[in-house]
Amino acid sequence: MKIATFNINGIKARMNALTDWLDDANPDVAILQEIKSQDEGFPREALEDKGYNVETHGQKGFNGVAILSKLPLEDVTRGLPGAAGAGREGVDDEEARYIEATVVGDVAIRICGLYLPNGNPAPGPKYDYKLRWMDRLYTRAQELMAAEMPALMAGDYNIIPQPEDAARPADWTDDALFRPESRAAFRKIVNLGFTEAFRSCETGDGHYSFWDYQAGAWEKNNGIRIDHFLLTPQCADLLNNCWIESAVRGRERPSDHVPVWVDLAA
Repeated sequence: MKIATFNINGIKARMNALTDWLDDANPDVAILQEIKSQDEGFPREALEDKGYNVETHGQKGFNGVAILSKLPLEDVTRGLPGAAGAGREGVDDEEARYIEATVVGDVAIRICGLYLPNGNPAPGPKYDYKLRWMDRLYTRAQELMAAEMPALMAGDYNIIPQPEDAARPADWTDDALFRPESRAAFRKIVNLGFTEAFRSCETGDGHYSFWDYQAGAWEKNNGIRIDHFLLTPQCADLLNNCWIESAVRGRERPSDHVPVWVDLAA
């Protein structure tokens, strides 16, 4: 089973780029972030015509996540549990950032697609929200580990885990993506027993999944690695490979992110 996570940065702006990529790459499952579309406005039929089952958790103009799967999807849930004051305006779960479903192939895999808050400017309310969201993700991660089934949490984490995950680490010292508290919260989740798929397959620097649109970042390879797969032990046992499809960033009207893939024996 080949699964890709891809922050598409606006489904309407990049529908052609997405469908061209789907035709070329043919993922069994695609986990999308920043669809920036309400559920009713998502171009579901065009993707269903390509053989995908489509589940979305959308929001007008911002955020939004989706799972596309050529395999059956079961037990779909939307929203990360644990927001205080659910149902009131301004609470944490007002933003569409999380979706889960079970993909049923030779092995059933629980897929958790996430778009973690950016958190800038930091410190400040947006950074506080990021850390609260990560606390909630930690709680959900504990539950996934306790279930002892193959599961993965994938998406745009907006976390640069280590200095080698940035072309210019010094530029990110005070950024919410690289602050010590952010990286510690990420490590706390990993240390539950998750495998960070890419770093289990590749070492060293020069591996990035995001290049800003500004200042020729792509041309200068001034990138960062912020799109990650975390696998439970039962899922890590199925891992064949993990890689970044960086060439997609050089296509016409690209997202500022590129797909990251896992190949599972499932």
